[in-house]
Amino acid sequence: MDHAQARSWLATALAEARAGLAEGGVPIGAALHAADGTLLGRGRNRRVQDDDPSLHAETAAFRAAGRQRSYRGTTMVTTLSPCWYCSGLVRQFGISRVVIGEAATFRGGHDWLAEHGVEVVVLDDPECAELMRGFIEKRPDLWNEDIGASPLRSSARSGPASAAPTPSRPGTRG
Repeated sequence: MDHAQARSWLATALAEARAGLAEGGVPIGAALHAADGTLLGRGRNRRVQDDDPSLHAETAAFRAAGRQRSYRGTTMVTTLSPCWYCSGLVRQFGISRVVIGEAATFRGGHDWLAEHGVEVVVLDDPECAELMRGFIEKRPDLWNEDIGASPLRSSARSGPASAAPTPSRPGTRG
């Protein structure tokens, strides 16, 4: 994939991430593009705003795209490496490519996607990284909740808080 095109598409996801932050949410944005480049859907993490743990950015973009006969040839663009939940969505529906703004803050399931034939492009975008870094510094509580490291989780389900994932390890980022 052409990196200039990938960066252009990332701008849409970044706008969604900024909007989510302005609403008091987790600043992760996504966009789903057709094979011909048409924007099918865009969205942002709205877990906080809508009190819905399933409303991740990639899920919101997927829903906004509406029903498609096939997702083959489509590209999911996201500001942060997709979590396992969103990686499963990509595999389940056969999305062909994932463009990731940055994967240093959180390393989700993108290696697994690549191992299973999904083209993965990591842009290492400094704006995406700074957006997440600033958010984590200001709202570590929301970040930890988003990646499944919240101390509010039941110890029967997640084990002791000290065993919770850190941002650099795979977790359940929303």
